[in-house]
This record gives sequence, structure tokens and C-alpha cells, in this order.
Amino acid sequence: MSTAESHSEDQLGAAVDRSLAGWEIASVITTCVIAEWVITAVAGGTMFLIAVPLLFAFAFMFWSHRLRGESARDLGFRLDNFVAAARLLALPMIVGSALLIMLGYKNGSLDFLRWRGGQSILGMPALGILWGLVQQYALQGFINRRAQLIFGRGAFSILLVALAFAAFHLPNPGLMVATFVGGVVWATVYQRTPNLLALALSHGIMTWILISTVPASFLNGLRVGYKYFG
Repeated sequence: MSTAESHSEDQLGAAVDRSLAGWEIASVITTCVIAEWVITAVAGGTMFLIAVPLLFAFAFMFWSHRLRGESARDLGFRLDNFVAAARLLALPMIVGSALLIMLGYKNGSLDFLRWRGGQSILGMPALGILWGLVQQYALQGFINRRAQLIFGRGAFSILLVALAFAAFHLPNPGLMVATFVGGVVWATVYQRTPNLLALALSHGIMTWILISTVPASFLNGLRVGYKYFG
């Protein structure tokens, strides 16, 4: 086989891989949107039915990782670069927290003991961080990695992740703005230093700060999808 033929086959393989990555991203996003809008509307409060498409989405992601030979360490489940990732997150977290706290103080909505339904986040820190880990895994460990196969590292793949994160919070405008900004920061840090544990901690803390400072009416009870209108 000539060098030109080999190069042509490599280009074809790369194109197929990019196309497959695009379909993988679309499949996961579509499944989550169906769960938020269609299944929620039909099932009402039946959490089992709502969880079914989400479980399929995660099973698909696990299967994809296995086919591509991606280890847990590759995805960002590791400790060796935790401090490095935390350092990258520190400045945007400090700036974002300061702005939100000033906003909360000005509007009289500052309350660090407020959580959903008045429950204090201090009583459920593990749950908040765990939920952040689940979301960051899907966004960074899967969507970000697949976006890099299509666009490479940089602005386009970061923007895709941020837009996907915001789309998951439709039609809540407050959460869409917050998640888009957070999505840009977390996707950028992940591409430089992939550590999902640091991102999960950041996610949990910033969620607490957001809920503790922004007027509750602005977030509409953190409702998204069909529930936003309920």
C-alpha cells in the first residue's frame, strides 16, 4: 500500500470517527431531553419511568467508553491532578461567588442556609457533590471528549459542551444563563486538566452559592423541562 493510500484511509477513518462522535453526542442529549419533556409529562411524578431513559443514556456512555478503550483515569476519575484542576477553578469560582454574593446582598436575598424547599444544603453536602459528579461525568467525561474528536480542543468543543449544559435546563432562563457560564469554565478546565472530582466539588459549591444568593423567583425552584410549567 502506498503512502498516499494509507493517508487517505487514515483521513477516512478520522472522518468516520468524527461522525460517530457526533451521533453519540446527539443520542445522549436527545435521550435526556426526552426524559425531561416527554416522559415527565406522561409519567407525572413516577420517578421510575423518568429514570428509564436516563439509565439507557448512561449505559450507552459506558458501552461507548468500553468500545473506545477509555479508562476511568482517562475520563478524569483520578487524584493525581486534583490540585492542579482546583487551582484552575479557584479564580473563576472566587470571582463568580463574589459577584453573586454582592447581588444577593443588594437584593436582600442572601441566605446561605437556603436550599430546595428551605432545606439547608449543609445537611446534604454529599448529595450535592454527588449530583455534580454525575452531571460533570456526562458533560465532560463523555460530551466534552466526543466534542474534541469532532472539533479538537478549544473554543468550538467548549462552546458545544456549554450549549448542551444550558439546553438541559430549558426553558428556565436563570438556570440556562448560569449553566452556560459554568459550562464554559468547567469544559475549559477539563480540557486542560481532566479531573471530574474537582469539577464535582466546584459544581456543588457553586450551586450552593447560586441558590443562596439569587432570588428564588429567578430560579423558579430549579425546575426544568416540563416541570418548569408545573
